[in-house]
Amino acid sequence: MHESTVTTKGQTTLPKAVRLALGLSRGDRVRYVIRDGEIRLLKVQPVARLADLLARPDRGARQPGRDGGGYRARRYRG
Repeated sequence: MHESTVTTKGQTTLPKAVRLALGLSRGDRVRYVIRDGEIRLLKVQPVARLADLLARPDRGARQPGRDGGGYRARRYRG
């Protein structure tokens, strides 16, 4: 079990073992889930990483549009 102290500003330092267990490094974001008097700490995953997980294997990874700002919609050829 790991512990840390809450400062007068409401801040705390995550113990090294906790940072390692979650794969956290400087600048990473965490999410707090509060339920039944307990807190669950989760590493926030970047949206781009989640998009790759949702890509359909039969269509490959999505490709950025020509302007680099978004994704092209495929034309319907019915």
